[in-house]
Amino acid sequence: MTHASGHATPTHSSAFPLRTQNLPAPELRELPAPPRRVWPIIGPGVVAAGVGLSSGEFILWPYIASQAGLVFLWGAVVGVLTQWFINMEVERYTLATGETAVSGFNRYWKHWGAVMVVFTYAANLWPGWATSSATMLSYVFGGDPAIIGICLLAAIGAMLTLAPVVYNALEKLLFFKLAVVAVFFVLAVLLAVEASSWGDLPDGATHFGRMPTELSVAVLMGAIAYAGAGGGQNLCQSNWIRDKGFGMGRYVPRVVSPITGKEEAASTTEAAAGYVFDPADRENMSRWRRWWRLANLEQGMTFVLVTIVTIVLTSLLAHSTVFGMEGLANDVSFVEAEGEELKSTVGGWFGTTFWLIGAFSLFTAATGIVDYTSRMAADILKSTYLRRRPVTESKLYFWLVWGVVAVGAAILLAGFDQPLVLLVISACVSGLMMFVYSILLLVLNRKSLPRPLKIRNYRVAALIWAVLLYGTLAALTIRQQYIDNF
Repeated sequence: MTHASGHATPTHSSAFPLRTQNLPAPELRELPAPPRRVWPIIGPGVVAAGVGLSSGEFILWPYIASQAGLVFLWGAVVGVLTQWFINMEVERYTLATGETAVSGFNRYWKHWGAVMVVFTYAANLWPGWATSSATMLSYVFGGDPAIIGICLLAAIGAMLTLAPVVYNALEKLLFFKLAVVAVFFVLAVLLAVEASSWGDLPDGATHFGRMPTELSVAVLMGAIAYAGAGGGQNLCQSNWIRDKGFGMGRYVPRVVSPITGKEEAASTTEAAAGYVFDPADRENMSRWRRWWRLANLEQGMTFVLVTIVTIVLTSLLAHSTVFGMEGLANDVSFVEAEGEELKSTVGGWFGTTFWLIGAFSLFTAATGIVDYTSRMAADILKSTYLRRRPVTESKLYFWLVWGVVAVGAAILLAGFDQPLVLLVISACVSGLMMFVYSILLLVLNRKSLPRPLKIRNYRVAALIWAVLLYGTLAALTIRQQYIDNF
């Protein structure tokens, strides 16, 4: 898909009741024609699944399976489906306006975007995924995980800022990641997953609603809430579908490398913030319905299916190897124990392969996390605070990426071992952030879109459920952290 630019004199639409106190009115344009099939737009859901395939899938859900069996897998399905509804409401606004959902929040209060960026940085400041990847590499090759982690962070910075079109490079990397993980799990099913584990798998469905007593409610609620993605990653679905060319996002310039890329033309009028279409036009509405169907299908085929299958397979593998083993910890050392057990039951090569796959998976997840953290901040800085300045979103992104890399490297060089304050902040703000933006999405897509496009019926109920889920999680987490640390 190519991004369009260079149109006739723009006008504005009164059909979209967008607030204009904080951001200008959008341009009125024709909704681009969707593809005939879903395959050309496959990608954003793969990116979401690939970034989300990290510590939760390799550590948290397998750890739950090792302690409580497979009876809680229903929670993964609930969690992923909840996030699917959230992702689609994020996409709804961007499909219709070309703006990110966070920019839409800014139309109600100028600094909502800044709040979301602060939440995201607070949750991602500690380079946990990169250091976990480095630790797993040290199981295989030896060496200091801190030094390995710094090298991985530098590699992430180079990859994200030297790729001509950042989204294209990220999409290719995460497609490759999922292919590698798929091959590994085919081998795991053939060589490591025991028949008894397959026999216990239906427990995940037949025990729907049961909370295993072996684990705390906070751990179980956290597993449901963050199954697949979580925090700022869901909001960045706007940015990824926009760079892929979904709907009105096709008119927005993509983030490119200021070194190797070529900047795309921006709006034909500096005053415009986004792009909308006339919902009274039959052709536009026909295209909208097809875009909406394709976007839902793309997310369902990729983010939902890949995430659920991955959680089930990693849980089966853990159940077959370490179920009932005492002394397991819910951190990266869990993966070390699982790898050692795979070495003894299947062979040394398989345990080593497991660690390498885990390290690669966490590295690519860290790449996606640095991308969406920097992408969200660059979008808000440019669209809200630096609209009239000559700096581009791509250049802001470049410096923000290297800022995240530098902070992560400084933390590791200083010898911090998972600083308590950062872990407490991360645990508290992620649930709180999701609680807040679930409410904002409901308001945004009820009040800012014309009637034929706005959220309604069961999707309203799904967002209300998300508000209750993440609100409960935030309260539990903050209470637990307060009890543990004060």
